[in-house]
Amino acid sequence: MNYGVIVIGGGPAGLKAACSAAEKGLKVLIIEREARLGGILKQCVHDGFGVIRFGEKLTGPEYAYRDVSEVKRLGIEYLTGTFVTDIYAKEGGYVVETTSAKGLRSDFSEKIVLATGCRERTPRQVNIHGTRPAGVLTAGACQNFVNLKGLLPGKRVVILGSGDIGLIMARRLTLEGAKVIGVYEAKPSPSGLQRNIRQCLDDFGIPLHLQTTVTDVYGQKRVEAVRVSRVDEAMNPVGEGEIVECDLLVVSVGLIPENELAEKLGLTLDPATKGIAVDQYMMSAEKEGVYAVGNALHVHDLVDYVSEGAALAGEDAARDRKRNPVKVDVSGPAYVVPQYIDVSAIGEKTVFYLRSPREMARAKLMLYADGELVAEKRFRNVKPPEMIRASFKFTAEDSVTLRLEEDV
Repeated sequence: MNYGVIVIGGGPAGLKAACSAAEKGLKVLIIEREARLGGILKQCVHDGFGVIRFGEKLTGPEYAYRDVSEVKRLGIEYLTGTFVTDIYAKEGGYVVETTSAKGLRSDFSEKIVLATGCRERTPRQVNIHGTRPAGVLTAGACQNFVNLKGLLPGKRVVILGSGDIGLIMARRLTLEGAKVIGVYEAKPSPSGLQRNIRQCLDDFGIPLHLQTTVTDVYGQKRVEAVRVSRVDEAMNPVGEGEIVECDLLVVSVGLIPENELAEKLGLTLDPATKGIAVDQYMMSAEKEGVYAVGNALHVHDLVDYVSEGAALAGEDAARDRKRNPVKVDVSGPAYVVPQYIDVSAIGEKTVFYLRSPREMARAKLMLYADGELVAEKRFRNVKPPEMIRASFKFTAEDSVTLRLEEDV
């Protein structure tokens, strides 16, 4: 089959990109490896989604339902339970080969949208020693057990990492009757949003231990205890630590964008975001016709911004443009997306997503076009876990520079 665009991934990013492309008249195919569309939102039963996009608080399933309903209304074709086995360029577009219970399939598309999301770091990736007893789960796996399967995987819980999913699961497990002994974070400051610290830990009296990590897991068939130790500035454990009895260790130590398919296409990953480098319409700066959206591009705080970027990609897939990408010169932020600006196609506004490498009480973001300061924005209480979104209206011909500095 031939398509105008194939979207790989049926989560919030893929669904919105597909709808935006279909509304522009493209023939669209969505490929999803799970049995149902919706992505990770299916298991996120807490609210807080959609405040920016819809102006109301929705649960994850409610947010996903709106996009899935739109996919069906637009008559977009989608495949579930389908895995991409290969993807490669061919004259005029790209070939996507898949496998499912129905067999092998090969489809051609002029454009590709990578909406493959991200995966969690595992306990082995943060050097936790011990055997492999039952009761060691990533936060997402724990969320799946509780919210989708109706199972309580433990009653005395230690949570490693203060990422948002871990914080939310601290509250969720408490509500289901488990005792969360504490959340342990190796960094000197929390990794999750401040609102989640307040609503998920403070409101339930769950302690947060900073500069502390889990170094050992004890137990054969089942987790019996973990060792927690203070860490120094270099993240090295200090002293003998403390033994904490528990039957469940939940690991929430970060997300990694899934970009094996991008690497199959020969695309280079940005070492800061772990996603590909894109222009302001989420198209790859290296290969024309390949887009990356959602957490496959960079890890977002809010699904509303996932949908925002995906909409840009879907709309842009329906048009042809002669590109003139200029790399954004960056000073100050830990990373900036987009990494390039197509100066021949700058629209009414250009949105930048960035993170600060450190906390700042006041910060100033400055945009230079062709060497001249054209806009600046000020922010309060800037923190690395909280993404900054800034939109600018400007034009440029040769250079674009973004500066983030402390506003004193």
